[in-house]
This record gives sequence, C-alpha cells and structure tokens, in this order.
Amino acid sequence: QVKLVESGGGLVQPGGSLRLSCAVSGFTLDYATVGWFRQAPGKDREDVFCTRTSDGYLYYADSVKGRFTISRDRARNTVYLQMNSLKPEDTAVYYCASDSTLDGSRCTFGAWGQGTQVTVSS
Repeated sequence: QVKLVESGGGLVQPGGSLRLSCAVSGFTLDYATVGWFRQAPGKDREDVFCTRTSDGYLYYADSVKGRFTISRDRARNTVYLQMNSLKPEDTAVYYCASDSTLDGSRCTFGAWGQGTQVTVSS
C-alpha cells in the first residue's frame, strides 16, 4: 500500500527557512517519481517540483526556483524539500506525491499524503 507522510511545516518569518519531509512506504523511493505541490486557500493547486522521467529534467516552479531544493535519504525512505528565503506567498498546505512526472508544462501526480501547513508571516 502506497503511503506518504509529510511533516516539517510550521510558522516562519519572511526570509526564514523550513525543511519539509516526505516519508514514503509501499513503493521504492525514487527521487524521480516523488513530487511536491501546494494548495493555498482560494487558489488553484500549484506544482512545486517534479521530474521529467524521460530525461531526468528537474522542474521547479518559477515562483520557487533558486529558493527550494529537493534531496533524498534512501536509507530513511524520505524525500526533503528545503525551502529558503520564504515569502508570505509561500503560505500553503504542501503535499508530496508518488508517481509524479512532468507532462508538458504540468506535473502529474499519483497518490499524496495529508499535507503539512506552511505559514510565512511576521
């Protein structure tokens, strides 16, 4: 059974950092197939990160490029989303998802977890 559990969210001041974790089970952790998206109240889902599996191209949303970075720990079956220089507009619930890939200009996702809230505010 595929399961993803996000953690690491919280309240942070503008300019601060957070590292989100995504612990996965039920499938082989593959850097290329775990993606992230976020959902803010009243807004459409925004794709944050995914990988184009055909060539390994790493897609980051323009809004986070240069500030957010993906990493993984295979021993812990965990993928991390390091978020630096956070802005109020980064406030959202963040989800990690399996079976993600870049399809054209959009990420596609399979299953996802319950999400973790990130609030950027002074």
